[in-house]
Amino acid sequence: MKNIIAAVVVVVCIVIGGIGGSFLKSSSVVSSGKAEDAKEKSHGAKEEKGGHGAEASAKDSHGKKDSHGAVVSSSGVEYFKFTREFVVPIMRESRVESLVILNINLEVDASEIQRLFSMEPKIRDNIMTTLIELSNDGATLDSIATLENYESIRSTVLLNLQKILPDGIRNVLIVDMAKQDL
Repeated sequence: MKNIIAAVVVVVCIVIGGIGGSFLKSSSVVSSGKAEDAKEKSHGAKEEKGGHGAEASAKDSHGKKDSHGAVVSSSGVEYFKFTREFVVPIMRESRVESLVILNINLEVDASEIQRLFSMEPKIRDNIMTTLIELSNDGATLDSIATLENYESIRSTVLLNLQKILPDGIRNVLIVDMAKQDL
């Protein structure tokens, strides 16, 4: 009976975390989208006053736009954002003791971004396998607030990703991290 209750609690926490994360992510996309629209309008207005016409207003002054409308920086670096967070259970004595939720982004070469979109399930699987491995070592994900463990997570995930994608991934960025004790 205890195992069933624990499993139900874990499932409820994961669902609530996913819904909350989706809500927060969608509200930030909406607010940043409004800021981007305002920014583009202001750039367009300045360029039209400058006499560059419609051709100049189609391009942002900070870099080129790719076919999806995302601004590609002149350094050739883009950030791959996963659609969902990573939820990692911390197990002790065959039961879930806590959950660690990680929001991870990848710093990648601009030329590799389309390839990463097509490989997202494989990349997510690789990262999740790495995080499960780290959760089983007994210390790394148990104490996420230490700089040593934070760097260990980043470097281990990067190393394992470079096994399946040797070129293109420059860095692993942990944007958000939280731990929920059960």
